[in-house]
Amino acid sequence: MTKNIVDPTTTSAWAELNEHSKNLKPDLRGWFAEDSKRAERFTFEAADLLVDLSKNLINTEILESLKKLAAEVKLDERRAAMFSGEHINMTEDRAVLHTALRRPSGISPELQVDGQNVDADVQEVLGRMYDFADRVRSGEWTGITGKKIETVVNIGIGGSDLGPVMVYEALKPYAQDGLEARFISNIDPTDAAETVADLDPETTLFIVASKTFGTLETLTNARVCRQWLLDSLRENGALDGKEENDAVASHFIAVSTALDKVKDFGIDPENAFGFWNWVGGRYSVDSAIGTSLAIVLGPDVFEEFLAGFHAMDEHFRTAALEENVPALMGLLNIWNVNFLGAETHAVLPYDQYLHRFPAYLQQLTMESNGKGVTAEGKPVIYNTGEVFWGEPGTNGQHAFYQLIHQGTRIIPADFIAFANPVHATKDGDQDVHELFLANFFAQTKALAFGKTADEVRAEGTDEAIVPARVFTGNRPTTSIMASKLTPSVLGQLIALYEHITFVQGVVWGIDSFDQWGVELGKQLAQQLAPAVAGDREVLAEQDSSTQNLIGFYLNQRK
Repeated sequence: MTKNIVDPTTTSAWAELNEHSKNLKPDLRGWFAEDSKRAERFTFEAADLLVDLSKNLINTEILESLKKLAAEVKLDERRAAMFSGEHINMTEDRAVLHTALRRPSGISPELQVDGQNVDADVQEVLGRMYDFADRVRSGEWTGITGKKIETVVNIGIGGSDLGPVMVYEALKPYAQDGLEARFISNIDPTDAAETVADLDPETTLFIVASKTFGTLETLTNARVCRQWLLDSLRENGALDGKEENDAVASHFIAVSTALDKVKDFGIDPENAFGFWNWVGGRYSVDSAIGTSLAIVLGPDVFEEFLAGFHAMDEHFRTAALEENVPALMGLLNIWNVNFLGAETHAVLPYDQYLHRFPAYLQQLTMESNGKGVTAEGKPVIYNTGEVFWGEPGTNGQHAFYQLIHQGTRIIPADFIAFANPVHATKDGDQDVHELFLANFFAQTKALAFGKTADEVRAEGTDEAIVPARVFTGNRPTTSIMASKLTPSVLGQLIALYEHITFVQGVVWGIDSFDQWGVELGKQLAQQLAPAVAGDREVLAEQDSSTQNLIGFYLNQRK
C-alpha cells in the first residue's frame, strides 16, 4: 500500500490551504449576517446524527480546497482498501477490519480476507458470545455454589477496558435488573482492591480480556482476583467439598486466542472468545471485547449497537465527499491543526451518560495518529495528531471553558447533545433538560459570536473592566445532535470518530493502526523491576535520576 502514500505538502491543495490560512480574517458574525443559508449549507446528516459545521472557521473556498486535498491524497482509494481487507497496517502487515465486526449476518457479498471468510468467523464468535450471555442472564450459568451471577468484572487495559467502560456507562439504562458490570484496568493494587471490596464472590463472574493472555497488567490483576475469589470462598465455607479448579472455571471466562494459556490459568477454553489480528485494541469494543456488554445489556442491545456502527460505516463508505460527514470532519481537523495551529481538541458531551466518551477518544485518536514518521518510515515535516480531552457539560463550563472562550489558544470543540433525555425531570415548572440544552446552544453561540466592547459598555460596565469582559468570538465549534442516546446512536458516534481518525491519518500519510509508541516504557518497566525489588546491581546500571527516584522509594517503603 505504500505506493498510494502521498506527501500532502506536495499537493496543490496544500498550497491553496496555506494561502487561505494567510488571508483568513475570521468573522463568524459577519459571515452569518451576509449568508442566511450558511447554517444550512454547512449542516449535514449521517445515519441518525445531525452535524452542524457552520460555526467553524471555513468558507466555501476552504472547503473546496479540503475536498481537493482528499482527492490528491487518494482518500477514496485508501478507504476502499480498508473496507476490502488490504493490509493497510503496513508496519505489522495486517488488514484493518474493525468494520467487519459489525457487518450484519447474511450480508452479500461475503468478505474473504487472507483466505478466511471473515463474515462467518465474526458471526460464529458473536453466536457463542450471545449464547453465553443468555445463559448468564437467565441464571442457567451459576457460580460454584449455584447462585446466579450478579456482577460481571471485566479485567483488561487500554482498548480492552476503555471501550467496555465507556459503553457500559453510556448505556446503563439498558442493563438487566440485578446485573451490573465493573472494570479493573490499572495495575495499581488499589484498582482491584476497591472494585471487588463489596462483592459477593459467589455471584461474581470475571472476564480476563487479553488477546495474547500475556498483558502484564491484565494477567497480574487476573491472578489477584483469582486469589481473592478462592480466599473469599474459602473463608465463607463455600469451597467446602469443592475443587479450586472448579471454582475458577465457574467464575472466570476469557477474551483471548491463546487457549493454552487460558487453560493453564484455570479457564475452560470453551469459555474463551477470540478476535483477530486485524482488530486493533482501540477498535475492538464491538468484538468479543464487548462480552461484558453482551451479558449485562443483552444480545439484542448489542446487536442494535453493532447496527449503529454499520450505518455509519455505510455512510462513510458510500456517501459523496460533499456530504460525507466523517470525511468532512476529518478534513476540518486537518485545517485546524495544520493551517490554524490548533494543538488540542475538546469533546464536550452534554449528556452525563457519555462522561467517559472523551477518555475513550483519547486512545482512539492519540494512539492512532500520534506518529512522527510516515507509513514509509520518513520523518513527517508537519504536525500530526491532536490532544483530545473533555468533560461533560455543564461541568466543564465551571472549569475549563474560560480558556476556550478567552484564552490565547485556538481550541476546536465538538459539542454533543440529544433532544430527548433518559430521565425527564422538572424543577417546579422548569423542564431541566430544556435548561440543560439551553446551555448547550448558548455555548456554541457565545464561542462563535462573542461579545464586543460596545455591547459590554451598553450593560453599564465600568470602563476599566470592559476589556476583561470582551469575548472575541470566532472560536470554532462543531455541534452533533441526535434524537436520543440509544445503542445505535452510540455505535454511530464511535464509528464517526473512527473514520475521522482514519481520514486524518490518510492525509498525513501515517500508519494509524500500529502503536509502537506504547512499547518502550513497558520494556523498561520489566528491566527496572529487579531494581525496584532491591537489586543493587541493576540499580547501579541506571541513570542518576532513576537511581535517585528508586532509592527514595526503597528508603521510604515500609
